[in-house]
Amino acid sequence: MSNARIMVDGYNLALEKGTGVATYARNLSEQLSALGHKVDLMYGVRSSAGKNDLLAEVSFFDPSIKSMKTHEVVQRLITSPLGATARQVPITGKVIAKTATGGLPAHDRIVNSRDLFTLSRWHFKTYGQFLNVDYPGAADVAHWTYPLAVTLKKAVNLYTIHDLVPLRLPYTTLDNKKEFLKKVRRIAEKADHIVTVSEVSKRDIIDLLGVDESRVTNTYQAASLPSYILNRPEDEVRQEVRSIFGLEHKEYFLFFGAIEPKKNVARIIEAYLASQTNRPLVIVGQLVWKNANELRLLGVPTDTDKSRKGQPADPTIGHVSKTSSVVRLEYLPLNLLTSLIRCARAVVFPSLYEGFGLPILEAMQLGTAVITGSEGANPEVAGESALIVDPYNVNAISQAIRDMANDDGLVDHYQTLGVERAKLFSPEKYRERLQDLYAKFK
Repeated sequence: MSNARIMVDGYNLALEKGTGVATYARNLSEQLSALGHKVDLMYGVRSSAGKNDLLAEVSFFDPSIKSMKTHEVVQRLITSPLGATARQVPITGKVIAKTATGGLPAHDRIVNSRDLFTLSRWHFKTYGQFLNVDYPGAADVAHWTYPLAVTLKKAVNLYTIHDLVPLRLPYTTLDNKKEFLKKVRRIAEKADHIVTVSEVSKRDIIDLLGVDESRVTNTYQAASLPSYILNRPEDEVRQEVRSIFGLEHKEYFLFFGAIEPKKNVARIIEAYLASQTNRPLVIVGQLVWKNANELRLLGVPTDTDKSRKGQPADPTIGHVSKTSSVVRLEYLPLNLLTSLIRCARAVVFPSLYEGFGLPILEAMQLGTAVITGSEGANPEVAGESALIVDPYNVNAISQAIRDMANDDGLVDHYQTLGVERAKLFSPEKYRERLQDLYAKFK
């Protein structure tokens, strides 16, 4: 398929701090554009529905606009069986949008259907059907980057299912499992094609949802950090990490990602403390799931602690231990996060299950050794280029940290292998896999 018009949803792109799926959507739109396709980004933000172009542009970028109230949902559901309509957002440059939600990915047009993703969820719960959306000059192909209950009229509809973690490890997510299963089953039945990001996820989709193997394509993901980050001088990055965080080059361990059960943070901290290394552990991530044991290990007061001591429950930036051997940072912009990754002795990422495991790849691309787990897609992405351990075994994780702490040669070994491994997931390789995917729909 050459020079097609392809719609990519902006469901995760609109999130303020982004997610791994947002990175996926951004990379997808960038690489589709590089392949010569026209890219429409479909958002569902609550922007002005009026005809004033300036107001439409301003309200599209305005985060203060509130979400739908209950009575509005009810009103919209009355007409939702007729479908939803999107309109093009006039991006004229009058709004300075370079920093808005990380900047806009590559695109030819931006279209927005007011409250699309919220409405689609309620429409699916009410009617058991996906919400149809349309817009003038609509794309030939819609590539939904997340299991969304939406379909683009008269288009080939592709859905990316990154993983089935809510079904495989239901105790690690807060998803409504009944709703999730109903939605992915509907995708399995109705999608023109299903896309995923690893062979592990592909097998889960085939086995759990009963999808024929010919209807699922694994494109993997790409390691595509911006060139301005990859090409920064080493001395500049070292100085930045030293002056801002007080950390020395290759003298600390790092975990980054959402703090939720599948990321295994509690075991990482236990293993780190058991290793007795004097090199700090830095944890960068938002608290997505407030597990009491994990909170205490992170030094965050639980609700019980809060009522007893009158302390705030969720500090933005905090030290975990009195000795400051473990430090937690809530959120960092990409340039600072990548500097921390680049200067770390090793990234510790023995998660319980991943559909892909993008942090592994990002660390390798930045020349940092990786400790990861043997479950899910982690070993598939890492190959033999990371130190792989049983993520359920605290002693195994602890020994891996100890080995990395005490053996410079081991660190160098995995740094070298990791850089080479990351090349298998380059933007060029990703574009080849995307070409093969879209060739199915000529």
